[in-house]
Amino acid sequence: MEFSTVQGDIAAQRADALVNAAGTSLQMGSGVAGALRRGAEGPINEEAVSKGPVDLGGVAATDAYELDAEYVIHAAAMPHYGDGRATSDSIRRATKNALEKADELGCESIVVPILGTGAAGFSFEEGARIVCEAIRDYESSSLTDVRVIAYSQREYDALEQIAEDVQSS
Repeated sequence: MEFSTVQGDIAAQRADALVNAAGTSLQMGSGVAGALRRGAEGPINEEAVSKGPVDLGGVAATDAYELDAEYVIHAAAMPHYGDGRATSDSIRRATKNALEKADELGCESIVVPILGTGAAGFSFEEGARIVCEAIRDYESSSLTDVRVIAYSQREYDALEQIAEDVQSS
C-alpha cells in the first residue's frame, strides 16, 4: 500500500483515525500519547484504560473527542511490564493491527507515528523502517490516505529517506 510522510504534531492532523503509540496498559503518558491526550480535551485516557490491558501488539479504538478525527487507535508496541522495551515484532504487529482496526472501522484516512521509539527505547530509524514496511505490505479494504508522521525535523528527514527506500524496494 502506498503512503506519504508528514512532519509535525499528530494531534494537529486531520484524519478518520490517529494512531497512538501505546503501551499494553493503554495508559496515556507522554510523547505521542500525551499530545493526543491533551488535544482530545476529553476522557480519552479513561476510555483507553477501560479497554485495556491488551496483548503486546494489540490495539483498541476510542473516540477522538476534540481531535480532528473520528477515532484514536491505541497500538501497543511497548509492554508495560518487564523492561518496557519495544521489539521489531511488537512494532510490526502493532502497526498491522492498527491498520486492520482502521479497516474494520471503515476509515479512509489514518496517521501513524513511528511506534516503539521514544520511551519504548527502540531506534527511530529501525522503527521507521519496520512501520513503513508493515504499511507497504498491508492490503487495505478502505484506507486511501495513509500518512506516517514524525515530530521533529531531524526525525522527519530520516523518515522521508527511509520511506522512499521502502516504497522503491
